[in-house]
Amino acid sequence: MFTGIIEGVGIAKAVRRASSDLSLEVDTGTCVENPVIGESVALNGTCLTVVTINGPVLTFDVSSETLSRTTFKNVKTGDKLNIERATKLGDRMGGHIVSGHIDTVGTLARCDAVGEGYEIEVSLPKNDMKYIIGKGSIAVDGISLTVADKRENSFTVAVIPHTYNETRLNSLKPGSFVNIEYDMIARYVENFVNAAVSSGDSINKEFLNKHGFDC
Repeated sequence: MFTGIIEGVGIAKAVRRASSDLSLEVDTGTCVENPVIGESVALNGTCLTVVTINGPVLTFDVSSETLSRTTFKNVKTGDKLNIERATKLGDRMGGHIVSGHIDTVGTLARCDAVGEGYEIEVSLPKNDMKYIIGKGSIAVDGISLTVADKRENSFTVAVIPHTYNETRLNSLKPGSFVNIEYDMIARYVENFVNAAVSSGDSINKEFLNKHGFDC
């Protein structure tokens, strides 16, 4: 489990493709202290497992399933990668609950300087816009952000200078792909409602009370 507060930016040092999987070596610099084999680290918002350690260079195996759902299908040597270690129980929740399970890949439509900060617009598949809520939380390449404006096929977020400068956002250009994780609460609500509809139930006060909601 993660919070979307990026701890540093690593560099892809080696990308080895074997069959449908991928082995990725990442120079994490100083942002992953005392790593342990088997621990979870989020790279661009994707939860991956440390399999080897060579000083600050960590190796991760990326499965075919992960490749099919994330930007790692296009990763190359030299790419910048946002890094966040798994949250410790009792840590402050500075962002929002992020699982590290990517929902889809978005496209950076634009990044405009606004005052001292930036406004970023990300395009999404139209069917996914149902998960976007104004002022709701969203993770873009693992960064916890707040939706500023919802549009027909895209959304915008405001980015402060610190976030822009201390993440890989400053290396992206229009057309770049980014990993997107929606607020998991929205996914649970969708699943809950779909189950009710498929069973013929109506979403009303009686239904909610039956399932533990005090209305």
